[in-house]
Amino acid sequence: MSHETHEIVGSRRWGVGRVSRIVVMLVVAGLFVLPILGFIAMAFRSQEGIEAGGDGFLGLGGMSWENVVYSWGQLMGFGPGGGGVFLRWIMNSLIVAVVGGVLALIAALPAGYALARLRFGSRRFWLFATLLAMVMPNTVLVIPLFLEVNAIGAVGQLWPVAVIMGFFPFGVYLSYIHFMTTMPPELVEAARIDGLGEVAIFFQVALPIAKQVVALIAFFSFVANWTNFFLPLALLTSNQDNKTISIGIQELIGASPLFNATVAAGLDVKLYMPQLALATVISMIPLLVVFLGAQRFLIRGQTVGAVKG
Repeated sequence: MSHETHEIVGSRRWGVGRVSRIVVMLVVAGLFVLPILGFIAMAFRSQEGIEAGGDGFLGLGGMSWENVVYSWGQLMGFGPGGGGVFLRWIMNSLIVAVVGGVLALIAALPAGYALARLRFGSRRFWLFATLLAMVMPNTVLVIPLFLEVNAIGAVGQLWPVAVIMGFFPFGVYLSYIHFMTTMPPELVEAARIDGLGEVAIFFQVALPIAKQVVALIAFFSFVANWTNFFLPLALLTSNQDNKTISIGIQELIGASPLFNATVAAGLDVKLYMPQLALATVISMIPLLVVFLGAQRFLIRGQTVGAVKG
């Protein structure tokens, strides 16, 4: 290829339109990234440095590990009986998120397979009911669920929250789409001809090709359970030790002198912006770990539902 051709290709590759798009994308990315960096930096700063406002760009100049150690000690000292409720909130969230995710998998995979590859009279009805449950706001169900849990005397306990979080219609829909697109009807018919029953077909044929959708359902259900706010707020507020981190963060904010000086006046431990930022950053770590673990499946999952031409 001649030198002139290289110049033409290079000019097309770095034309005004392409450079403009890259600049716009960098500006938009900066608008999202900079506030996040500033918030994370706040967890490494001191309240005095924040009030003085002399820590430089995004407060990066005031970051130190000593500030993190002090903020962590304040978080551990928060709560009755010498503190420690913050770690309990984290563990409670892990329990309900993991148990709810496992229950969601147990329910969603066979339900999605049945909707995709079995033929029964009410199939269309249940598929419509699944789609309707997907778009129904969670807040609509909070009061009926509270009345049901209260009727069995389980308000304030973790297990009803974990069981309810196992209801994950989006996982059923993902499973349905996966089996519709990756499991040809001919494969099911061949298994039936070989003498396999429907249960055996599900375990021996469907599940081995469902690794991708298992990861997707596990990821999305874990995120939904971890960030669920209204359900734990309604069912767990009465028990300090069984709260999840989503409502625990709200309690930390409500006990801060920055937001409620009257309540904070009676507390031995005072939480300010660095402590609140550190608590929030720590609460995001499990989500980040799960995302990194499921990233490969999430990228592949973009093609779920695609039809080959």
